Amino acid sequence: MKVAITGSSGLIGTALIDALTSRGHEAIRIVRTPPTGTEIGWDPAARSIDRARLVGVDAVVNLAGPGIGDHRWTAAYKRELRDARIKATTLVADTLATTDGGPHALISASGVNYYGENDTATFDEWSPPGHGFLAGLCVDWEASTAAAKEAGVRVATIRTGIVLSSDGGALAKMLPLFKLGLGGRFGSGRQWQSWISIHDHVAAIIHLVEGTMAGPVNCTAPNPVTNREFTATLGRVLKRPAVLPVPKFGPAMLLGWELVDTLLYSGQRVVPRALVDGGFEFEHATLESALRAVLGRNPTTPDEG
Repeated sequence: MKVAITGSSGLIGTALIDALTSRGHEAIRIVRTPPTGTEIGWDPAARSIDRARLVGVDAVVNLAGPGIGDHRWTAAYKRELRDARIKATTLVADTLATTDGGPHALISASGVNYYGENDTATFDEWSPPGHGFLAGLCVDWEASTAAAKEAGVRVATIRTGIVLSSDGGALAKMLPLFKLGLGGRFGSGRQWQSWISIHDHVAAIIHLVEGTMAGPVNCTAPNPVTNREFTATLGRVLKRPAVLPVPKFGPAMLLGWELVDTLLYSGQRVVPRALVDGGFEFEHATLESALRAVLGRNPTTPDEG
């Protein structure tokens, strides 16, 4: 299959290209820089994409968008987070809807923040959306695929949880403190964290590309954990103490209260009902197995200090 990818230089996009190639697929980058080779050029802000290069492509995986937790949530950055995702996804969906011989499947990113913040409920793909900035963003982000769906393109929106990788994302940011023995739970630690290993996340995307599933798909492992359990497990895998609670004041000074409240001190318990029902098999169903895999720590690995 020929699979074109937006956001191909990011953590997930890079891993996805490697995995697609290893399975014998042709992975094609959709890039903002001047394209070379098989790359496809685009400019979401200008609503421009090289439509002709999409002819003959089987599927598009849309991962484009700036990082949710990369910067303090100023009014300007919140607009950027929203506008970049909506414009990019709308452009892809509109193009697929109107390109003869173009991709017949669109796998488009979203997030588990669709469900809002809740410490008691369990959410699957049939749960209603929540409230707040990120929930509203995810609702509109997914709605931006409408043109493709209405044109008969198979559309799956992947509601991604915390992707575990030592190469980037939330885990990579936590590792320095935890390796020093200074890590710990955020606040009470009762907030839920819905996670997935980078390997399983990429494998789930390929499962959707190669299969027939459509609609919302939770890209999370089947066993979400509380923040207390997450940090304790990470400490155990690293053979470091993880007992010091992190007061909200410190992170908030760096990142702002709203971002910290939403991403660190709140959460949601999300289960991957659609993936399980669709026959997907997780390699890392438990947090400890996932952390040991991504950090290269198995039960017989000596402490590396």
